[in-house]
Amino acid sequence: MQPADTSPGDVARVDACTDVHYVDTGMYDTPGYGAVYVLNGDRPAVLDTGIGTHHDRVLDALDEVGVARDDLAAIVCSHVHLDHAGGAGFLADACPNADVYVHEIGASHLADPSDLVAGTKRAVGDQWRYYVEPEPVPEARIVEVTDGDVIDLGDRTLTVHHAPGHAPHQVVLADDRDGFVHTADAAGIWVPALGEVHETSPPPNFDLEQCLADIETIRECDPNVLLYPHFGPVADDVDGVLAEYADTLTEWVARVREKHAELDDDEDVERYFAERTELDEVWPAHKAGEEVAMNVRGVLVAFDRGLA
Repeated sequence: MQPADTSPGDVARVDACTDVHYVDTGMYDTPGYGAVYVLNGDRPAVLDTGIGTHHDRVLDALDEVGVARDDLAAIVCSHVHLDHAGGAGFLADACPNADVYVHEIGASHLADPSDLVAGTKRAVGDQWRYYVEPEPVPEARIVEVTDGDVIDLGDRTLTVHHAPGHAPHQVVLADDRDGFVHTADAAGIWVPALGEVHETSPPPNFDLEQCLADIETIRECDPNVLLYPHFGPVADDVDGVLAEYADTLTEWVARVREKHAELDDDEDVERYFAERTELDEVWPAHKAGEEVAMNVRGVLVAFDRGLA
């Protein structure tokens, strides 16, 4: 596996790709966790924007890679969860010629983030301390995409594949030049420090069966590289990572189901898993516990909806 070995603000080249770099945004004060990709070509693009709190690091990355802010053509949001699209408005303001691409279901949330902010605060609880209020993206700058659409960047194209298991507005992007797939959260969170891929199952839209279908969608793209927006790219044993995530997600839901049957109280179930997480090796202890509790809540909501 290709580990994340960066510090906040560092810019690294994706070795298996042409003119593709990523910047460590320092998300959640965790080195490597936020990875925003810069594609330098005929029509330069940014893939995802990070949480917004450190959008200046993305702008600095453009400078370092050699992309003038007026030349940035595309800001592509894999979905509108704020850890992926929270910086869209800030980047759009700084890069006045860039269109902002997002799945049609999420477009209204970029234009008016108020409902998204309220939902995020409910979902992440105390983690909101890491966020910044997003800036709206002007409606005239938003380009709505859907499954099968192609984003033309001149010397490469990105094909949009709808992947709604994690969120109804999520897409993955398949590149025709280097064969990468930008995974959004559809392939989980690869954690280099642990050598494992971990679940991401936030409320309110987590859908196990659709998540498993989304993994197959990525596999059918036959990627050479997975561009993870958390902890950076993975270029080795791509099929193995995808298979591992399918197993991880299935086993995770089964564990939550078993413990819920035993304890029969949602808060007790959240507490049980939060107190036993190994993710405190990756994040500060309070963040690790909150992250796990949020993922438990997502599975419990899916149980209530009959989707897990």
